[in-house]
Amino acid sequence: MRLKYIKLNKVFIILILILQSCVSKKQVLYMQDIINTDVSKVSSTFNTLQENDIIKIEVSSMEMKASQPFNKVQSESIGGSLVLMQLNGYLVSKNKTIIFPVLGEISVAGKTPQELENHLKNRLESEGYLIKPNVSIRLLNGKVTVLGEVNNPGTYTFTEKNITFFQCLGLAGDLTIDGNRKDIILIRESDGQRTITKLDLTSASFLSSPYQNIQPNDVIIVNPNSKKIVSAGLVGNISTVLSIASILLSTIILIQ
Repeated sequence: MRLKYIKLNKVFIILILILQSCVSKKQVLYMQDIINTDVSKVSSTFNTLQENDIIKIEVSSMEMKASQPFNKVQSESIGGSLVLMQLNGYLVSKNKTIIFPVLGEISVAGKTPQELENHLKNRLESEGYLIKPNVSIRLLNGKVTVLGEVNNPGTYTFTEKNITFFQCLGLAGDLTIDGNRKDIILIRESDGQRTITKLDLTSASFLSSPYQNIQPNDVIIVNPNSKKIVSAGLVGNISTVLSIASILLSTIILIQ
């Protein structure tokens, strides 16, 4: 009887360990249907400028001296320091305007950086200030926050015109094994509107969605999978589970 109890106890413990550690392949792999999905078209979306954005504007033309009044003086101490560049950049006001040299107050409402570039080019040329001017604009304070089941949660700054969702996850060290690839929340605020979207990264159709590219101030929340949720519960500690299982098994054998 004692030997039978020991054998049953071992079998029961092994089963519990297997169930506790079991994670389905379908719960872990990204874009599982990518072979059967047409993702050949790459859509690049550019974000409209928002309140409190800080942008860098550089103007050049065939006559460099003529371009100087339209450029902020760059101190040698600024160098490559992003913080100092931000202090020397153009801050988008609450009314979504910037104060630009010579041209004065300019509305950026509803404009992407590329559209603002074209707007400034047209004004500088049509109003006779410069001949064939070139205007380059870059956002200096783009931020994205990644929370939940990632290896390095936090807020990350980027200056690229476009950053993809997967690049953002790369900055955060990728999802942990306990991250639910089918239950990712994206919180986005744009033009005074907030949207909350649930994303499924196990499907390649995500690459064709408007959420493939990150917008400044996006918040990404990676929820835990069911295994992690169970492990965080009342009987989540494996030693506790084994102890309870052993007691239950012993009770059953004694009753018999």
